[in-house]
Amino acid sequence: MSLARTYSVALVGVEGHLVEVEADIADGLPATILVGLPDTALREARDRIRAAILNSGRDWPKRKITIGLSPANLPKRGSGFDLAIAIALLAADEAFPLTAPQGMIFLAELGLDGRLRPVPGVLPAVVAAASGGMTTVVVAVENKAEAGLVPGVRVAAAENLVQVMDWLRGGPFPHAEVSPAPPSPDGPGAVGGHGGQNGADSRPRDLSEVLGQSEARKAAEICAAGGHNLSLLGPPGTGKTMLAERLPTILPDLRAPEALEVTSIHSIAGQLPPGAGLIERPPFCAPHHTASMAAIVGGGSGLVRPGAASLAHRGVLFLDEAPEFHRDVLDALRQPLEAGEVTVARARMYATFPARFTLVLAANPCPCARSAGGGRCTCSPATKIRYLGRLSGPLLDRVDVKVKLEAVSRRAMLYDREFAEASEIVAKRVALARDRSACRLAGTPWRVNAEVPGAELRRGFAPEPGALRQLDRAMEKEQVTARGVDKIIRVAWSVADLEGRPRPGKDEIHTALSLWLGMSG
Repeated sequence: MSLARTYSVALVGVEGHLVEVEADIADGLPATILVGLPDTALREARDRIRAAILNSGRDWPKRKITIGLSPANLPKRGSGFDLAIAIALLAADEAFPLTAPQGMIFLAELGLDGRLRPVPGVLPAVVAAASGGMTTVVVAVENKAEAGLVPGVRVAAAENLVQVMDWLRGGPFPHAEVSPAPPSPDGPGAVGGHGGQNGADSRPRDLSEVLGQSEARKAAEICAAGGHNLSLLGPPGTGKTMLAERLPTILPDLRAPEALEVTSIHSIAGQLPPGAGLIERPPFCAPHHTASMAAIVGGGSGLVRPGAASLAHRGVLFLDEAPEFHRDVLDALRQPLEAGEVTVARARMYATFPARFTLVLAANPCPCARSAGGGRCTCSPATKIRYLGRLSGPLLDRVDVKVKLEAVSRRAMLYDREFAEASEIVAKRVALARDRSACRLAGTPWRVNAEVPGAELRRGFAPEPGALRQLDRAMEKEQVTARGVDKIIRVAWSVADLEGRPRPGKDEIHTALSLWLGMSG
């Protein structure tokens, strides 16, 4: 009787858990038993592994085989356990010494011919492996660059099972070369949104292209400086989509921990191209208005995957034609807007994904969208109210800045061409504003003004004396909610940071109140 052990990683949300894979070969009728809460894809691993071992030149043991995955109460999903199970089984069958796989993590799917195939979620899995004391990870060639993003871990990238077996017998270290990913026009590591633009035109975009909407551009700058949510209301052709798509161009690069976190989410979602490095630019995600709730906040019947809210983590989530989204989908965003994370509950597990993003809502003033530009609107006042009423009050209460855009004449566009600043110039002001807020928030768990809780705002980050009188009058008129007061003060701090003022005064509060009420534009 032989017993061998290897290790792999099970992912729950973005958190990895080490899984011990045991293979026992004992006397008895030939059978293969897999235990430890495997899902359907993992149960099918028995047939894949058998074919892979046979096609790699090894005989299949004609005895009773028991494969255990521990901890047994942790659900295991996906095909990423194939290689770990095969190596444990081969070690138990004395294909190489039992001690050869010690200190290693095996993450790969096996083809029937023994090829190693890439799997999603390698980056967070390797992070968990490093935290668990593992020093070496064995992956498919396509996952080598992703696994190599974690410092202190040796990566062995193999093309097939034969290479792994030869290495464990004392052969050469498998280190197949990986071709670098083609450069992105939007900068290094751009994926899925800001880089790929969701399959749309990938040409470089610049804020200066949004002509005739100076106040909207200024509002976007304020949102970028403080991480505030933005609502854009206006007829078609006024630049709502252009402005939203160019918001990431004025955001600063992601810091190293943020880049690792964002890249891990995209890795789990399977959206990292082969050979891609860290995502260093804030992502931009723009789902279609027909997207389901699972597509927006995450979920799935089997393997729980992150949704658009998490794919936009540390970036921008843009909902174009926002009233066309299902209302329950929109309201599902209220929790991540407050908590900065999404929790997906299932019968046997809870998966939590980070989801701290800047929300941008764009909407037409009515369903026919002919209320400007010389067109005749056919919508009644009740229809307009009902249409915009699909954006619930609690959701809009979480939007810090609301801007109304008007149709722009050709003369105004030509005039504004001289004053529209490039993204590079605006991004420098945003970076300086964020540096000021970072110095002010040093020693706290918050990084931008939008994250500061209301209680802390009033306790340690109060505006100048007397600056809140106008805000008090707005509350007396029931124009502003208690949550709105906090958001207005946060926006005022961002305005002050952009202007280099130590604290927001009456002017900054007035600007923030106007933006919250949607009186600009």
